Amino acid sequence: MKFISWNIDSLNAALTGTSARAALTRQVLETIAGADADVIAIQETKLPQTGMNQKQEEALAGYFPDYENVWVSSHEPARKGYAGVMALYKKGMGVTADCPEIGAPGTMDAEGRLITLDLGDLYFSLVYTPNAGNELKRLGDRQVWDRKYADYLEGLDRVKPVVACGDYNVAHEEIDLAHPENNHESAGFTNEERAGFTELLARGFTDTFRCLHGQEKGAYSWWAQRVRTSKVNNSGWRIDYFLVSDRLKDRLVRSEMVDSGARQDHAPILLELA
Repeated sequence: MKFISWNIDSLNAALTGTSARAALTRQVLETIAGADADVIAIQETKLPQTGMNQKQEEALAGYFPDYENVWVSSHEPARKGYAGVMALYKKGMGVTADCPEIGAPGTMDAEGRLITLDLGDLYFSLVYTPNAGNELKRLGDRQVWDRKYADYLEGLDRVKPVVACGDYNVAHEEIDLAHPENNHESAGFTNEERAGFTELLARGFTDTFRCLHGQEKGAYSWWAQRVRTSKVNNSGWRIDYFLVSDRLKDRLVRSEMVDSGARQDHAPILLELA
């Protein structure tokens, strides 16, 4: 099976926007559509609580005519048009979908951050992990989220093997970002967030990229938009992951980033299982 995960940073802008950035985003959508994945996970859709309008639905179907989709958006008491995730899966797969709440603090459970698909012999769970925020204002809540999410994923794993993916908003090790020496107090690279990810893996999960690529350096999935030269200079972070239950390690074929061309921000990631 083949899976793709991508933080799109506004599905609406991608499907109907007219900016130069929207054009770049659509090029990435075309790349993803050509990969013929079984399941595609999209984070940060920023859709309203009511979901896509007709124009957006038609545009999405133009890229993915052979897929069905399920989505969850931010809703009260959380901010409107914030976060949100979507899963697309090939028609005829007989998928059962769930949008769980995990007992997260504040409004996190209402922000549209989790979808889990039952694919029969395994679970596919996609996540958009909350960012610790400016001045680390949300770091305490983020630590609670990490524990609750690890409990949730471990619970799924007790039933059947799990493929989990998404924007985890953390660079786990120093080799997962270009300039660790300057970022130890930055959101996404605090000791607390890194420890939370270590604990998640210890619950019985494998970072598929590291499993297949060892200590390879310079492989990143995100480059800051605000720094114009970040991608040209490959000054990036690896904060997007495919994780699998440890007992699926022997089925790993590929785990890699998908070329997103000149577009900064997130690149898609791809996983293939035998």
